[in-house]
Amino acid sequence: MSDQPQAPVAPVQAFEPPYYLAVFTSVKSQTGYRETNARMEELVQQIPGYLGMDHAQTQGGLSVTVGYFRDAAALTAWRTNTEHRTAQRRGRTDWYESYTLHVAKVERSYAFNRTGAAGALAAD
Repeated sequence: MSDQPQAPVAPVQAFEPPYYLAVFTSVKSQTGYRETNARMEELVQQIPGYLGMDHAQTQGGLSVTVGYFRDAAALTAWRTNTEHRTAQRRGRTDWYESYTLHVAKVERSYAFNRTGAAGALAAD
């Protein structure tokens, strides 16, 4: 066991719609992505309009990352970032066995927290 304190596990909050999300689902073919992944997380946080990220991985190796963005311009800024594009190319040659990317505009968003208030945030 680690002596490091564990960050609380919680999903990204619900945001006032509309906003965008990018769902990246992948299976890695190799290890060695850790440093690049850390850099990409650092880099995306610098994009104006970036709202947050959820990530989960199965024991079998399926990885799902959901990035949340205030608007299409923020998502485009991330997609076209030069350093991110370089990592994407390297992912296809070095790290990924397969992946899918789904981009969606969120029209309704809900949240529940046992210790807080539940509610819906919906665009009219």
